[in-house]
Amino acid sequence: MDGSCLRLRGRKVRIDEQGFVSLDDIYIIASRPNGKSPFAWYRARGTGDFVLAAHKRVVGDHNEGKVRISDVLRMASADNGGWWAHPIIAASYAGHLNPKLEVEINEVWLRYKSGDESLIEDVRKNARPKADRWVETRQLGRDRRRDFTASLSDHGVVDGQGYARCTNAAYRSLFGAPASKLKEQRKVPPRGSLRDKMSTSELSFLSAAETLAAERIEDENPHGTDACAKATRRSSDRIRDAIAADRADRKRSLFSGDDDNA
Repeated sequence: MDGSCLRLRGRKVRIDEQGFVSLDDIYIIASRPNGKSPFAWYRARGTGDFVLAAHKRVVGDHNEGKVRISDVLRMASADNGGWWAHPIIAASYAGHLNPKLEVEINEVWLRYKSGDESLIEDVRKNARPKADRWVETRQLGRDRRRDFTASLSDHGVVDGQGYARCTNAAYRSLFGAPASKLKEQRKVPPRGSLRDKMSTSELSFLSAAETLAAERIEDENPHGTDACAKATRRSSDRIRDAIAADRADRKRSLFSGDDDNA
């Protein structure tokens, strides 16, 4: 959070004095996909029903049964910023533009509102199940990452460049390229988060590799960046080999007529 703005993908999303989020800012961050402007989204089939459901959940019966859409969604003049919505609706609109964008705005909002349990629950319930699994996997990966970097620190990796070399050992093993190349391939800004562009499976594989690497480092007691990077690469190679073997086994089962009863 920065003043009256959220930061999403390095850019600002305005929040007004009522806590409404700018849909136009989200639309711009999503690179303005054709046919998905806030106005087009509002006119799409199903949006009205969703807005009414959100209104009922947010406002309840406080208006004596009257539905006033402006309580959760409103359009101001272009000079005043266009479309504004309650965070639940803003997250849904972000998902309409791009499912991963919905995940990202939920994460940013949840971090900011970590003390507001009712809003956290509302936003999480609105998240799509698949997106919610991604959020949970991403958070688990952060926890495993902290364990990994703690092991590196305990074994003589003392600076950011050293951490980057050890991390790149895992990236090269699992994904065939260092972070800089992967960011280029996935169009991630230099200071952006590569892991935010990974799938749930990729995050899981990377988390497993860093977990095994941390265990190996603790058991073998290497010291320094070179030794820890080699240990990371060995553990990551084991994960890569297991993935490759399982996929090859599935291909044999699917295409060779092999009925394995084991």
